[in-house]
Amino acid sequence: MDIFAILSLIGGLALFLYGMNVMGDGLTKVSGGKLEKILEKLTSNPIKAVLLGAGVTAVIQSSSATTVMVVGFVNSGIMKLSQAVGIIMGANVGTTITSWILSLSGIQSSSFFIQMLKPTSFSPILAIIGLLLMMSSKNDKHKDVGSILLGFAVLMFGMDAMSSAVEPLKDVPQFTHLLTMFTNPLLGMLAGLILTAIIQSSSASVGILQALCSTGAVSFGCAIPIIMGQNIGTCVTAIISSVGASKNAKRTALVHLYFNIIGTALFMIVFYAINAFVHFDFLGDAATPAGIAVVHSIFNIAATIVLLPFAKVLEKLAYMSIKEDHAERRTAVQESEEELKKLDVRFLEQPGLAISHCMEATACMAHMSEEALTKALTLMDQYDEEKAAQVEKLESRIDHFEDRIGSYVIQITNRNMLENDSAKMSVILHSINDLERISDHAVNLKESAQEMQEKGLQMSFEGNSEIMFLRRAVTDLVNLTVQALRNNDKKLAKEIEPLEEVIDDLSDELKRRHVIRLKEGRCTIEMGFVLTDMTTSLERIADHCSNIGVSILESSEENIGRHAYLNSVKKEDTKEFQERYEHYRELYFFE
Repeated sequence: MDIFAILSLIGGLALFLYGMNVMGDGLTKVSGGKLEKILEKLTSNPIKAVLLGAGVTAVIQSSSATTVMVVGFVNSGIMKLSQAVGIIMGANVGTTITSWILSLSGIQSSSFFIQMLKPTSFSPILAIIGLLLMMSSKNDKHKDVGSILLGFAVLMFGMDAMSSAVEPLKDVPQFTHLLTMFTNPLLGMLAGLILTAIIQSSSASVGILQALCSTGAVSFGCAIPIIMGQNIGTCVTAIISSVGASKNAKRTALVHLYFNIIGTALFMIVFYAINAFVHFDFLGDAATPAGIAVVHSIFNIAATIVLLPFAKVLEKLAYMSIKEDHAERRTAVQESEEELKKLDVRFLEQPGLAISHCMEATACMAHMSEEALTKALTLMDQYDEEKAAQVEKLESRIDHFEDRIGSYVIQITNRNMLENDSAKMSVILHSINDLERISDHAVNLKESAQEMQEKGLQMSFEGNSEIMFLRRAVTDLVNLTVQALRNNDKKLAKEIEPLEEVIDDLSDELKRRHVIRLKEGRCTIEMGFVLTDMTTSLERIADHCSNIGVSILESSEENIGRHAYLNSVKKEDTKEFQERYEHYRELYFFE
């Protein structure tokens, strides 16, 4: 084997690994976080969890990605350790799909139709289609489908290049002698483990083994221990991912490791014990890509069937390795903090899921802002120190939410996203700032109520009646905004601006009437200052709701601009806007 053959082998390996990476990224992006959301919710039944784990891994073509995702779910409190066990087992089964796809390259027949089943035959067609989609389509999802097709084609060309490069080695005695060393089960396992740990993909390492089969020098006796080691080596990614995570997340990574170690140990003991008496003749036969796929599948399916009834034992082993302490038993996390725990760095590799979690945290933040406003407004009727402290506490927590969500979203911007995900991210970034400002104005209302209490100020009957209309309109507007944001509802978002305009008019009219009362001596100047502060805070809250509403509408397919939208509804007085404005004016405007 000369230097040029070695370069061809290295180039083929590079293409193979790159193609697998491109294809996996494309599949993950096209799923748009939907597969991951299914994993979150449908894992109550162990068998269902196994099937889900297998299905998701078969689609995204990476058991490591699935396992890392599960570690993140457990770390963020979305999933219990008991639910994660089944998914991890299923992920090991799902990853065998790749080896079956790669085994198609070994099809031999003179028939045109059977020859076309070989990936090396149809992958050029896929490459052309993928390239056209990536270069000509303006739709991000079409481009991602193109990257999947192109990635698969590159992967298969890499596989073919590796096979062609190593084929001459079948006549090299030193190479044959080297491979016979791996017939020792322990050495074979170690070789498979190290290779998979380095490239962090059991699918890729199995593909490399399948490429070596083209030499005819790799026997089943040599391949089987290597495959066993590959299954243990793939655990490295999850173990690295659990560093710095919660104890339960570390236990999840250990469950993955224990499952593969115990499964491998059982398989090796039973298989070689039977071989000692039966002497399997096929162990001396040359391994084929299809044969590798069969062994890979049989091992993972058998290990899952055998160990699934003992899922609780694996869980206990993980707890024995990382013991539960008193502090962990006492930990009780509040609901709002649970939402922030979902903002885990492990989910950044699945931008669709990460953005979905950000939307959930933003919705929680919106509800807290609404709660802060509601409590602040009740203080205007009857001041209460405990409620006032709750408003301050809510405002502090909302500040924390803004910092955490904002920082997390910035990290997502470095990832490749679908157009729809980018639009959601824009809504989040705009909304968290406005929600934080709403809570600030809730604190201002609390301070106005506190000033009235401390100075013994009383609002006039007319002033109190009029501000009640404004309070009701703002409360309903905030509720409308929260609902629109939580459900990304464009129809509800269109209702925000007409009501905000009515609130502006209400505020102006309230101030005008207050000036009249001041001139007539029916209201004090000191109370007038407080009333003006309250009115201004309520008006500002409505403005921030308007900002959120426009952000939601900006994310629609029309991609309208903020200023363009406001101009269209305010200056052009569109019929729809005018009708909604009149409707809200009738509902909220005082006589």
